[in-house]
Amino acid sequence: MKTWLWIVALLVVPVSAHATEWRAFAGVQSEDKGRQVLAFLPNEFWVHAGDHITWQFLTDEIHTVSFLTPGQIRPTYVAGCPGTVTTPDGSSFAGASCVNSGTLIAGQNYTVSFPAPGNYRLVCLVHANMTATIHVLSPSETLPHDQAFYDREAEREAAQLLADGARLQARGTAAAMRGSDDEEDAQHDHGGAMSAVTAGISEVVSTTGGGSHSVTVMRFMHETIVVHVGDTVEWTNFGPVVQHTVTFGSEPADPAPPSAGVIVDPDGARHAFINSPNDNVHSGYLTPERQERPGLAQQPSAQIRFRATFTQPGTYNYICTLHDELGMVGKVVVHP
Repeated sequence: MKTWLWIVALLVVPVSAHATEWRAFAGVQSEDKGRQVLAFLPNEFWVHAGDHITWQFLTDEIHTVSFLTPGQIRPTYVAGCPGTVTTPDGSSFAGASCVNSGTLIAGQNYTVSFPAPGNYRLVCLVHANMTATIHVLSPSETLPHDQAFYDREAEREAAQLLADGARLQARGTAAAMRGSDDEEDAQHDHGGAMSAVTAGISEVVSTTGGGSHSVTVMRFMHETIVVHVGDTVEWTNFGPVVQHTVTFGSEPADPAPPSAGVIVDPDGARHAFINSPNDNVHSGYLTPERQERPGLAQQPSAQIRFRATFTQPGTYNYICTLHDELGMVGKVVVHP
């Protein structure tokens, strides 16, 4: 919270009521980087034709500022705009051609100018639920808000979303505790007890007139867990937004598929048997459940769960290959 307030205080400067230069923000994070707000703040803006907006990136989680053409199939953030992944800083958008910043992080900016009136959809190609709307009016029309209003809105929304993230983290920890065998039972039957870890938790927490945004906790909740030889630990990705991995040992070149030897249990969960702290075992992507939409085929169940059974004592360190730089790491201590 203090980090966000300090950033706002640093960036807020007087702006003329007739200014053509506007600023907004892409993403917010907690001081420990564990709570990530996946949002454009604010996510609805009114400007005049000829104005431009600079989005300032505030997080160590990557985002994009992307404007797609009407009817364009949404690309991945790796593919970006047709013909060129990224377009230059300062590109203009009027609906005829795609504009995309590419992935940017804290300390970077990206500016888009709007030469013609219209209502334009802003998306982040990394996070499907991170959207906004830019209303571009004729210069003869009166704008409803000034920059000071947008700064206050961004600060207010950031504070609320970070608070939502704290509550979400508490729910993730509670879910992990509920999913673990009772400690007393585990002590009497530690040759096959089940312990649970929440592998990230997220939710779409607010939808406004301009779009949607969400908050996610980039942490393993129950991140240090103590078990016995023969016990199984189960990781579950709770939430509709972000994918994670559970990775022991070396990071794979391609993090999407699981490593060799990972099987699928009858209930669909992936399962590995780990014999040494030196083993390289990787869950593959634990993906959010897909949302059902009218007019589309029913979606298959997502792969949200991974299990590992430990056959030898030792300390087993693991990471999420996608978010370890944000502090998403964990440890399993296996006793004889």
